[in-house]
Amino acid sequence: MASPEQLLAFVVMSFLLIVIPGPSVLFVVGRALAQGRRAALITVAGNTLGAYVLVVGVAVGIGSVVERSALIFTALKLAGAAYLIYLGVKSWRERRSLPVAFTGDDPAQGSLRTLREGFAVGITNPKTIVFFAAVLPQFVDRAQGHVIAQMLLLGLIFNLIALTFDSLWGVAASATRDWFARSPQKLSLVGGIGGLTMIGLGVTVAVTGRKE
Repeated sequence: MASPEQLLAFVVMSFLLIVIPGPSVLFVVGRALAQGRRAALITVAGNTLGAYVLVVGVAVGIGSVVERSALIFTALKLAGAAYLIYLGVKSWRERRSLPVAFTGDDPAQGSLRTLREGFAVGITNPKTIVFFAAVLPQFVDRAQGHVIAQMLLLGLIFNLIALTFDSLWGVAASATRDWFARSPQKLSLVGGIGGLTMIGLGVTVAVTGRKE
C-alpha cells in the first residue's frame, strides 16, 4: 500500500477534485431541485456505484486504454453528455407537474430508476475517468504486490469522500427546494432550473475536456 504521506496526498487530491463542483455534483443538485432530497441521495448512491465501476475498470487495465484512445474517451464523454441533456429536457418538460408530488396525487419516480440514472452519469463522468486512469495508478506501490487490491482500496477511499460531499450538496439543494415548495409557481420554477442545470452541464461536458 502507499506510504502514509502518499495516502494523505491522495486524500487531499481526491478532496480537491470532489469539492469543486463537476458533472456529478451539478447533476445531484439538479436532481435535488427537480425531485427533492430522497431522489438526490439515491442519485448520489447510483453515481458512486458508477464511479466505482470505473475504479474496477482501471484496476484491470481498461483505464489505460481509455486514457490512450481519444476515440474511446470522446465516445464515453459524448454518451454522458447526451444522457445529461436528455434528463434535463425531461425535467424541464415535467416541471409543472412537480407541485402535484406534494399533494400525493402523483406517484414518485421509482428508486431503482433514479439509482440507474445516477449510475449512468457516474460511469460516464469524464472528469472521474481521467482522474482514475491518470492519477490513481501513481499511488500504487507495485513493489508490495496486490496492485489490483491497492487500486480498489484507493478507489473506495475516493468514493467514500465523494459519497459524503455529494450527499451534503444534495441535502443543501433539497432544502432550498423545500423553501420554494410553499408556492406551486416557485416550485415549477426551481424544477425548471434543475432541468436547465442538467442541460447546461451536458453541453459543457460535450464541448470541454480532451480533444486530441
